[in-house]
Amino acid sequence: MAGLRERARRAVQAELAAVALELFTERGFDEVTVDDIARAAGVSKRSFFRYFPAKEDAVFGGVQVMGDDIADQLTARPAGEPPWESLHVVLREWLARIDAESRATLRLIERTPSLRARFQQRREEARSRIAAALAARAGLDPFTADLLTSAAGAAVDCASREWLRRGPDADPAHLLDTAFTHLRPACATP
Repeated sequence: MAGLRERARRAVQAELAAVALELFTERGFDEVTVDDIARAAGVSKRSFFRYFPAKEDAVFGGVQVMGDDIADQLTARPAGEPPWESLHVVLREWLARIDAESRATLRLIERTPSLRARFQQRREEARSRIAAALAARAGLDPFTADLLTSAAGAAVDCASREWLRRGPDADPAHLLDTAFTHLRPACATP
């Protein structure tokens, strides 16, 4: 589990990301500067760069926080729980947190070519941390942990895209449950 200092850092990072996303959604990504974000968040430009190396990274601050938190949550799951079940439970909890703001972020990423590539990079970094946590918790070899984490990521991706297509009345948890059922790997069977 992350220490107090790291949790405080994540909280500030998440707050800066939220301010940036609000500005990006209102004005458009290219129209917002780091100065604008820092001013709106009540921090200096220098403080902003302590948390994010570039403006683009503010969009993905939540991705890093999410990856770290998912890794922590996986580590805390019961020792005898099958890895696929652990991934399903933890990712279902995270998907339940998706709201209108998350939908706006996903649409912003889809509309902004420079963000799409960065998004994939950040997600791969998060998946690596999640796979390492899964391997350590479940005693899996790196290949199997990576395979299960990648399959779980594909389930989340498909459920999220379908949720965007269907609109706000769709149930993302049900979509994820369906995806996890369809993708359940043979090695996940207890």
